[in-house]
Amino acid sequence: MAVKAYILVSTEPEHTAQLHAKLKKLKRVKEVHEVMGPYDIVIEVKAKELAEVTDLLRKSIRPMTGVRNTTTCVAMN
Repeated sequence: MAVKAYILVSTEPEHTAQLHAKLKKLKRVKEVHEVMGPYDIVIEVKAKELAEVTDLLRKSIRPMTGVRNTTTCVAMN
């Protein structure tokens, strides 16, 4: 069953635009939006299984320069 998740990203302000551009190029990333509020970027991810979302976070998103922290919300329907 396919998994859809939203990853909320807090960034270092000077890296937000650069991160937005890099995140759009990642496999499984469907949409990336800069937002106002407690988070700076919202990423929509679609994957075949939850392990792919975890892998994307651990290996690709969290190590990026300028990422402070992430919160992941997995869609239930």
